[in-house]
Amino acid sequence: MGKETKKERFKRVAEKRVQNILNSIRSLSGLSNKKVYEWETKQLEKIWKAIEQEIGNCKNSFKDPESKIFKL
Repeated sequence: MGKETKKERFKRVAEKRVQNILNSIRSLSGLSNKKVYEWETKQLEKIWKAIEQEIGNCKNSFKDPESKIFKL
């Protein structure tokens, strides 16, 4: 078997990471069960803000991937 290309590696790693994120979101959804959990609106707002901010950061990193590389 030949060496894995960058595209192949991206696909392999991305599929695994996205699946992990989806599983985590589904797990987070389980917290909505009011028979088991109780929460305050402020707590939910902090959760959604943190998630949305990190998704925004991720999207931006794909727009300019070189911006994270330090150069003098």
